[in-house]
Amino acid sequence: MFTVPTVDLAPYVDPDGAPEARDRTARALDEACRTVGFVQVVGHGIAEDTVDGLATALDDVFALPMAAKKALIVTDGTNRGYSPPRSESVSRSLGVEQAARMNDFFEAFNVGTAADGPAAGGDGNVWPDVEGFRDRVQQWFSEAQRVARTLTTAFADALAVAPDTFTRLARDPVEVLRMNHYALEEQDLPENADLTGMGEHTDYGIVTVLWADRVAGLQVLGPDDGCWHDVLPDDGALLVNLGDLTARLTGDRWRSTLHRVKPPVEEGRVKRRRSAAFFHDGDPDAVVGTLPLDLAQPYPPITIREHLAAKLAGSRGGTLNAAAEREAARVHAAGGAG
Repeated sequence: MFTVPTVDLAPYVDPDGAPEARDRTARALDEACRTVGFVQVVGHGIAEDTVDGLATALDDVFALPMAAKKALIVTDGTNRGYSPPRSESVSRSLGVEQAARMNDFFEAFNVGTAADGPAAGGDGNVWPDVEGFRDRVQQWFSEAQRVARTLTTAFADALAVAPDTFTRLARDPVEVLRMNHYALEEQDLPENADLTGMGEHTDYGIVTVLWADRVAGLQVLGPDDGCWHDVLPDDGALLVNLGDLTARLTGDRWRSTLHRVKPPVEEGRVKRRRSAAFFHDGDPDAVVGTLPLDLAQPYPPITIREHLAAKLAGSRGGTLNAAAEREAARVHAAGGAG
């Protein structure tokens, strides 16, 4: 039976966490990362009012009139600002095409760090004229950033590698918070519709920290049965999954698991769903090779900048990524693309 394991991160959040408790957490993370690539994290230490602030920030920005949202589109190629519905197809980041050849119907709003900001400098973020929005989002960003760094500390212990194995890749990292909104408004489902909220993909970087509504939609490809399984976060838990850079680093000993979002539908109507994914992606100029781990299947070394550029050229630019053979093969084996 497919399940997403739950791991208590509290021993690593506590600076005085007992070694025995940290060891249990590290072993549980290794098991989850080897077998599923997704984990539910509790004991993360994010306050409830910070979670509520994020949720209301999403409500506020996506409730803006479309004209106001389109004014927040960033056109310089930086992964920032507003993305309208049907403007992306994330499956192309794997080098595969949606069977229906239709882009994903989610809308999104991105903010991030200066590491992948515009050539002119700065972080490239744009902010809507919504009271308190920036403060609420930045508070969540800071907390998600802390959780991601806590996880990579635990990851090094879980792999029994040098403590700086992950931190040396992320001294000034690309980090992006992507706030997503599905269904746009509640509406009748078109007859015989085969809608895709977000196509089959793996995440690009080191680790993703995800907050999501407890609304159906997220599906994860089972590593053993090749079937898609619905995943709902437990109350108060964050969903964490590994990205392609960690799969490369571990030679696929740990999994960068395929996942997608299918339209949440109840009684023939598309339902509203929100999520916010924090991507911890590493330094652009850092080179990622494969660690000498048991059972590792080596990847050729690549800079994080080159890796992310190929992925984003697929999802946002519409260019199929030709450098994602292993991931694309898993999509085709699951019948997920045309």
